[in-house]
Formats: sequence, structure tokens, C-alpha cells
Amino acid sequence: MEEMQHRYCVIMCGGIGSRFWPYSRARLPKQFIDFLGTGRTLLQMSYDRICSLIPASNILIMTNERYADLVKAQLPEIPDNQILFEPARRNTAPCIAWAAWHIAARDPKASMIVTPADHVITRESLFESSVLAGFDFIEHNDALLTFGITPTRPETGYGYIQIGDSVEGDISKVKTFTEKPDLELAKVFVASGEFFWNSGIFLWRADVICNAIRRYVPDIASAFDAADAKVYLDFEAEKSFIATAFPSCMSISIDYSVMEKADNVYVETVTFGWNDLGTWSALYDLSPKNSEANVTQNCNVLAYNSRGNIFAIRGEKLVVVDGLEDYIVSDADGVLLICPKAHEQEIKRMVNDAKVKFGDRFE
Repeated sequence: MEEMQHRYCVIMCGGIGSRFWPYSRARLPKQFIDFLGTGRTLLQMSYDRICSLIPASNILIMTNERYADLVKAQLPEIPDNQILFEPARRNTAPCIAWAAWHIAARDPKASMIVTPADHVITRESLFESSVLAGFDFIEHNDALLTFGITPTRPETGYGYIQIGDSVEGDISKVKTFTEKPDLELAKVFVASGEFFWNSGIFLWRADVICNAIRRYVPDIASAFDAADAKVYLDFEAEKSFIATAFPSCMSISIDYSVMEKADNVYVETVTFGWNDLGTWSALYDLSPKNSEANVTQNCNVLAYNSRGNIFAIRGEKLVVVDGLEDYIVSDADGVLLICPKAHEQEIKRMVNDAKVKFGDRFE
């Protein structure tokens, strides 16, 4: 199919996964870990999932420079010129902007799917059909498309999309975006039936997202427009240019900077079994449980009078607990975390506090 040659995928895998601390660390973030015991890491599973839909030569990996060796070891089939190393952490808007400018220089007819590397998809055939429907829509419309997930609980860690008028099939106009509401508002959203979780998976033509960034985030656009298109076709010249241009960009998400402002945003409601594996509770929900509803991540545990816990312990240490309910217990690389699952949104603050008090030692 000719249109397939103009389809690209960008897999973003530069985050440090701090909400899975201490199991996920700055030197080995969650996307490089086999969390599900399948023999493939989250990054590898993301790559496997997209291979049948996108030519191998059109798959790009966006990550931080410090993860070069991890990416190359886990995806040895990806050539160096398809791995774009961010010289600084600047959230998703600059990351997506660079990918879009890079792709547009190579293929003016390009369309692209952008996906994080840490998602779990359980119904891959439905994922494939949803992606194909999404590509067909954005290739015939000047649209910014995201996948919407039916919420199963009033989650405060996700963004929400309110759907408007139906356009075609499972695709509707977006009425509003709300980023990470408080619990009471999340309950209202779920009860209304009009709101879907924002999956963080996006589809658009390269020219459409470039123009949207120029309109809504001109400072970021000007950083990438400063180079002639020929620079993006020369791998070494591009690296040299990005080393200066990328760190100058503001740190902001594509949701805040573009999706919440644009008037050509659409949502495709999907049912392919999505989990962004963003929290310990998400991993708990996804994992097999024993008769006491406890989850153990390939570790040695003796649990007495204990229910609803998740244990993730590196090494051969034996963990013995009594009377523990709905807790996270994780021990890795010199850090022991014991935290109620209900308080897991505080883990990012704990990581920051540890960094302030002890430096980078436990990051």
C-alpha cells in the first residue's frame, strides 16, 4: 500500500518513571524493565506492537542521551539514524516538535502516530484496527487525533477528554480537555459518561502538527524553524543543531501547549485494553494475584494476614510481613519503600525530597 510508506511512528521513551520509584530509577527507567514477566520490556513490546503497521525504516525512537546503550541493546534492529537523543528533558511538546520537523523534512506527505513506550495494550488486534482507522481519518482531514479510553474509576492521575459531536465511526470532535482533575471532579466526569481518559497516543499529519505548534507555541516552533530543512536530512548536522535548539525550548506538554487550545482536535474512542502503567496501582490491577489478592514481582515473600499488597523486590532478599493491607513494598538499589497504595501520588514528592536531602544517590 502506497500510503503505508508515508506512515511513521514515534516512540517516546525518555522519562525516568519516578512514580515507580525505587524499582524504576533514573539509570534504569520503567520502559526498559520487563514488568510483566513476558521476556520483553515495555519498550520492546511497544516496538513489537507497531511493526506490522509501520515500515521498519519509518519507526523513530525518542529518548534521552543517557539511555543510548539501553535502547541499542534492547532494539538492536533500529539503526542509529532512527534514534533521536534529546539533549535535555523538556516534556512532550519539544520532543514531538523535533520528531515532526525531522519527519516532515524527509516526507512532506508524512502522517505519524506518537506513542509512549510504557503503555500496555492487551487486545492488539483491536489496537491495529483502531490505528488504521485513525490514520485513514487524519490523512483525509486536517485533524489532531487522540485515543480516548472509557474510564473505569475516578482517576486523578490522567487527563480527561469530553467528547462532542460524532464525526465518523468511533471518532468525535473534542469538546474540552481537563488535565488531572481532583477526586470530586473526576467522580463527576466518570458519572457523566461524556468523558474519556486521554491515552497520550496521538495521530496527525506531520504538516498539521507543525502548523499547530507554529500557531500555539511559536517559541518552540521558531527554535526548530531556525534550521533549513536540509539540516534535518544530515544526521550529524541535525545533532549539532539540536544540541543548541532543543535545550532552549520551554518544558511543556503537547496537551497543555496545543491540544487544549486547537480547534481541530478529535478523539477516537477505543476498546483495545489500555493501561499506561503509570503507577503501582496500575501494575497491581494488571498483574495476577494470589488467593490473598497480593501481587509479587518475581520476588520472595511470606505474607501473613495481609491482602491487596504489591511487592517488588530486587535480588534474593526474603520479605516477611504480617497484617499489611493495600500497601506498596519495593526494595531496589539501596532504597526500601513502604507506602499505602492510596498515597502513591506522593511518590514523586518523596523522590524529590530524597534528592534534596541525599543528592542524586537515590534518584
